[in-house]
Parts: sequence; C-alpha cells; structure tokens
Amino acid sequence: MQMTFRWYGDDDPVKLKQIRQVPVIKGIVGSLFEIPVGKVWPVDQVRELKNKIEEQNLELSAIESIPVHEDIKLGKSNRDKYIENYAESIRNVGKAGIDIAVYNFMPVFDWTRSELYSPNQDGSKSMLYNHEEVENLNIREDLMDLPAWAGDYTQEELDDLMKEYSEIAEEDLWKNLKYFLEKVVPVAEESGVRLAIHPDDPPWSIFGLPRIIKSEESIKRVTKLVDSPANGISLCTGSLGANRDVDLPGLTDYLAARDRLPFIHIRNIKYLNEVDFKETAHPTQEGNVDVRGVVKALADNNFDGIIRPDHGRKIWEEESIPGYGLYDRALGSMYLYGLWEAFSNNK
Repeated sequence: MQMTFRWYGDDDPVKLKQIRQVPVIKGIVGSLFEIPVGKVWPVDQVRELKNKIEEQNLELSAIESIPVHEDIKLGKSNRDKYIENYAESIRNVGKAGIDIAVYNFMPVFDWTRSELYSPNQDGSKSMLYNHEEVENLNIREDLMDLPAWAGDYTQEELDDLMKEYSEIAEEDLWKNLKYFLEKVVPVAEESGVRLAIHPDDPPWSIFGLPRIIKSEESIKRVTKLVDSPANGISLCTGSLGANRDVDLPGLTDYLAARDRLPFIHIRNIKYLNEVDFKETAHPTQEGNVDVRGVVKALADNNFDGIIRPDHGRKIWEEESIPGYGLYDRALGSMYLYGLWEAFSNNK
C-alpha cells in the first residue's frame, strides 16, 4: 500500500516541498490541466510532470483524471476519434511509467456542493451539500469555481449539452460506457495501465442529468462490462457514502478480493437528512462513514494499491483550493496510515 496526496500543479497553494514533509506520503496524484478535453496527452508532458514530482523525492503514482469527452458519453457519431485520442493518452501514460489512470462518466459536471466553506462548531469550515439549494442553482450564473467542474462552456454550448442529455436515458449511458471500455481497456492492458472509474458525486441525478455510477450494484456492473483487472474502480468513500444503502467495508472487500481496486479515496461525511450531507474530518467518529471498517477490509485483502485522503476541512486559517488544503488532509493521512499499520500488523 502507498499513501498519496492529490496535487493540482504549480498553481496549487499546497507545494510539493510541503507535501513531502508529511511522514507517510510517498506518492502524488496529478494531472495535466492544460490539455483540452478530447486531445491526446503528449508523453513528454506526462514525463515532465513526473520529473517535477520526483525532484521532490516523491513518486507520480496515478493520473487523476483524464477527462472523457462528452461526445463519448453521449454516444455521438464522432466518438471514435475521441476514443482513439483517449487510447493514445493511455499509451503515453504507460510509456511514462504510470500505472493508474482515473476517469469518471458524469455528464457535464463533476462533484457538486452547495457551499464550499460551511462553518463547523470547532471553527473549521467544510463543504456542504444541500440538495434543494443545488437543484435551484442557475448552472451558468451560480457556477462555482470547484477544482473539478467543467466550467469552460459558453452559454450556448452548455444549453446544447443539457438538451442532448435530456434525450439520454441511464441505460443509454451504460451502453456508451460499455462501448468506451471495450475500446480502451485492451489498450490499458497492453500499456500496463489500470483504469479506475470514480463514482458519481453525489450518487444521484442533479440538474436532470443521468448518473449511473452511484450504488454497489452499479459498481459491480462496471467491473463486468469488460472482465479485466485493467477495468477497475477508484472507490471514493465520500461519494458513495452519501448513498446510505452502500456497505462500504463490504464493497471494499468485494473489489479488493477480485483485484479491481487499484485506488481508493477515503473521506468522511455526516448525514444531515436523507439527501443532505456535510464533509467532516476523516476519523470514523466524526461522521457516518465506517472509515475503520474500510481500512480493515483493505488490510484483510493485502491491498497493494494506493490510498489518498480525500477532501479536507479548511482549518488553521489556511488558504487553499476548496477541499484540498494541506493541514486537514495531512491529519487525515496520518489517521488512515495508523489504521492501516494496526490492522496489517495484527493479521
């Protein structure tokens, strides 16, 4: 097992020289944000990112994420050219010596929150999801500067996308995901890369858009679309944890036992009601996610993939990208590693 940290590049307020001071962090999860969606990731740029990270005695452990073009998700007639570009990006990631590449299949928007800095009783601040507020957002005027949102659309492009998705059912999205995986998983196998799909966040429809990676059943279904270890899951306990029907320790055990879990994001959330939730500190007692049980399931299966502490609170007046400050994620990484050390040593 390797503990890793998400890093948003040179513009990230959190610097590599700071990350390397967290004792248990050995790897970085990075990306090439400057490459437009649908274009090939040049191998030289991937290697440049890798070299920059290695200069700080860290390792580029995974790419998160290579975005999937909307025309692939929509199943449009021109999707094959974008799939071939995606396949070439996978080849180049493999040539650079990186063996995990994350992606998601969420239409238009990535993870979504209604508030980025909601105050907590202890003075910290964390992200909040209020379903009613999200549903009442104007998706253009109220578009927030979240790290993972696709905010580069013009109003006309966004309107066109929303209209196209209004004609797409969930089963259509499943068919398009299967078509995509049948093309790219063999390339990943040949390139020594394990693809890892990230669950939808939150795990239900927003803005009337279809979402399909949102339950235990759907996670298992993905792994059966193409039967290969290169078709894996980037399990996120905070994303799936919002679905109260998901047994996270059990799902972790299922995936790890079948070699379909190269990467796991671990964070905690607290339920406010049936659909609203707030992000918390990582320890199990702070929320409703059985973080302890998840890490135990990893240890029980001799997990040899990578873990990263996911979204952290804003603490100690730190200025950072929402959810991706240094301090709380560093605290979280130490907690997670402590659990891992205890469970793996007591087997």
